[in-house]
Amino acid sequence: MIYPVIVAGGTGSRLWPLSRSNYPKQFIPLCGEYSLLQETLLRLNGLPHQPPMIICNEENRFITAEQVKQLKLLNTAILLEPAGRNTAPAIALAAFIARQQGEDPLLLVLAADHLIQNVAAFHTAVTQATALAEQGKLVTFGVVPAHAETGYGYIRRGEVAADLLGESAYQVAAFVEKPDLATAEAYLASGDYYWNSGIFMFKASCYLAELKLHRPDIYQCCSEAVAQLTQDLDFIRIDTEAFSRCAAESIDYAVMEKTTDAVVVPLDAGWNDVGGFAALWQIASKNEQNNVLRGEVFLHNSHDLYVHSDDKLIAVVGVQDLVIVNTKDAVLVAHKDHTQDIKHIVSQLKVASRPEVNVHREVYRPWGKYDSVDTGPRFQVKRISVKPGAKLSVQMHHHRAEHWIVVSGTAKVTINGTEQFITENQSVYIPVTAVHALENPGKVLLELIEVQSGSYLGEDDIVRFEDRYGRT
Repeated sequence: MIYPVIVAGGTGSRLWPLSRSNYPKQFIPLCGEYSLLQETLLRLNGLPHQPPMIICNEENRFITAEQVKQLKLLNTAILLEPAGRNTAPAIALAAFIARQQGEDPLLLVLAADHLIQNVAAFHTAVTQATALAEQGKLVTFGVVPAHAETGYGYIRRGEVAADLLGESAYQVAAFVEKPDLATAEAYLASGDYYWNSGIFMFKASCYLAELKLHRPDIYQCCSEAVAQLTQDLDFIRIDTEAFSRCAAESIDYAVMEKTTDAVVVPLDAGWNDVGGFAALWQIASKNEQNNVLRGEVFLHNSHDLYVHSDDKLIAVVGVQDLVIVNTKDAVLVAHKDHTQDIKHIVSQLKVASRPEVNVHREVYRPWGKYDSVDTGPRFQVKRISVKPGAKLSVQMHHHRAEHWIVVSGTAKVTINGTEQFITENQSVYIPVTAVHALENPGKVLLELIEVQSGSYLGEDDIVRFEDRYGRT
């Protein structure tokens, strides 16, 4: 039985400002109704598999859980990494947990932020790989290259390893770093090279054996980290101290480049890692002028554009080959040929300690979300949306008072132990240091405007006394 392991890390830099470090691209519906993470989960339908495991970090745990719940996928495990240590340790954690349960499943390792357009072809490749993985091989999926690409690593195939369902699998001769254009063209012409997809399949025991052989330090740290697992709401936690000692290493470097049991199965399924806006423009539906448009956009005499607007009208006149992205707190204008350089802007923002690197103006929480509408020297205005039945933590602030005005729904408000209900067009005042809580007791979304005032308005001025989401 296949045990899908979905690695949902990422820094959110290549598609900034759509993606942020605390809201990377796998959570964004870039190409349709569902996010890339949800597309990855739905892609498993039709394969014989156990409930999957998603590996993510602390900051993304609630949005991960929410997106899983939206798909009504029961028993999906969410494993929290205390710190990012790349793919080799992450996969080891999943393999150890599977072995702890007395099983030795085939791990199908998937990235949460990839797009695969031909699901049937993907299923065929997985079926081909299954027989090899059952024999103890470590399978990687090599994407049949569509063009000479300099942004991907490559896999050079060796001798035929097996003939399966009319297709050949090959021994891995070498993993190759991202080439220059001339080298990429030579790779394409030879027919012996594939794009490195970052998708793998192997028995949990086989991966752990190879990891122990080639990187015993990573093996030992991960073994200690999963020795005592704890369940926290929807999440599985591991030992933070043990895992923090682990080296950061990719599965390619730690295992796949060293093992003698690596084989590559060709994958021709419309794969794309959506590595930037140019790639997003390539795969998206276009109008007659070759433009990809999202949101309210009006054009004149403009073509070959990617234009995205979250909340404003964008008017574009007389330009071509541009990426224009508007979010609630940032605007990006870039030439399509230079979108890989967006990372330099992100680096500048980090140096300047700009919040736009990490979060959007709209921030998701387990109880709903808030939108920071306006901010001044001693005030902040937020629009807060609380899901039916949800409750914010019982908390207190040292430096700010709050005024809540209900826009729609009914709020149950507790201030210093006294409960009251407020409805549309009613308001309530929470003084500095008052212990308070907000709850939506109804069956419809609660929306309210919060006006904060005080000497310090940071999110870290919260003392939590009780929290149903484990954040005390």
